[in-house]
Formats: sequence, C-alpha cells, structure tokens
Amino acid sequence: MINITELTRRPAPFVTPQSLACDGEHLWISSRDLGTYLKVDARSLEVVEEIDPPGLVWAAVLTNDGWRLTIGKGLNDDRYVYRYTPGGRFVRLFACPEFAGSYLSFDGSSLYLSRWYKGQIHRLDDSGTISRTIDIGAEICGHTFADGMLYVLRGTEENSESWSIARVDLRKETPAISDLAAVPFACRSLAFEGDKFWTNHRAAGEVVSFSLPPPI
Repeated sequence: MINITELTRRPAPFVTPQSLACDGEHLWISSRDLGTYLKVDARSLEVVEEIDPPGLVWAAVLTNDGWRLTIGKGLNDDRYVYRYTPGGRFVRLFACPEFAGSYLSFDGSSLYLSRWYKGQIHRLDDSGTISRTIDIGAEICGHTFADGMLYVLRGTEENSESWSIARVDLRKETPAISDLAAVPFACRSLAFEGDKFWTNHRAAGEVVSFSLPPPI
C-alpha cells in the first residue's frame, strides 16, 4: 500500500502530543504526559492560549455548540465526554461506555466516539445514548469527517505499530471500508482542515499534516 503524502512535520509545543483538533485557524493539542491543553496557531504552532481542563484530554472535536472532549479522570483514567465553550467552561455530559473511549468526530449533526481495542465507533447523543455502532475491523487511533465521509486511522500498536487511513461510507447499512494509504509512523488523532489532514506522531513529539495519494 502506498504511503500518505506528508506536507509538513514540525515539533509539537510539548512532549507526547495526544489530542489534535482543528477550528480552521488554530489547532487544539493536548500532551499525554504533561496533561497540558493548548490552542496554537495552525501555521506556526505558536501557543495562543493554555487551557486548564478537568483531566487528561484524550480527544476533541468542534461541534455546532462548542467543543466535545474525551477526558480521563482519576487513578483509573475513567473516561467522560465534556462540552467546552469559548468562555472557558467545562461541563461533564456523560460517562463513556464502561468508562472507556477515546477519539471523537462530528458529522455536522451527530457525535461519534471510538473504542480503541474493540475496533468500534459509536454514534451517540449528548446523554451518551448510542444509536449506531460501526465495526472498523481493527484498532482505532483517530477519525474525522471530510466531504461527507468518515476517515479512520486503523491498525495495531503491536510489533512496532502498523496503521493505515481508511474511508468509511456510512450511507450504507453495512458500511463499506476502504484502506487508502499507509501511515508509516505511530499516529495519534485525526483532523481535517479543508484541503489536508492533521495527526500527531506522538512518540517523536511532532505534528504532521498530510494528504492522500492520488487514486491509481
């Protein structure tokens, strides 16, 4: 499988960048090890604002009424979904299923939450009620919507990690899943910004933008 086309690769503003989301002009990035959450300029990666979340931010996505974030709490890293508004207020909405969940995406009307090791993505509402479950067939380390399609980073972290980016057509009752390109590094999180994708190379402490290779 052909690799993604890297466009930029730059040092993150801190170690182990984990969550990555985009609002157009800015990237919102968390550090797994430091628990820090920053709003940075998308072009320069200069810090615009440091935010104090109520736990470790594992994932985030912009919705119609503010941000949704997966936040880990306590010694067991129990996972909850929060709403965050520009005024700086965090509101806990619901616990993730079995207190486990990681990445988030938003299709313009519904929120999607993934379960890494179960290889599933749930569509749910702000009470945590699940209305659909999509089986991705592999571990999941990020997903986002682009042009009406769901894109997923899927693979395994075993044996030095192996990942690809796949396109999922949710218009079908049994979604068609097509691997489009290999991601040749340990990626974490996936965001889309109009003409390019963003992800973290967490182990290297870098933020990467990329495009998909042209169809063969």
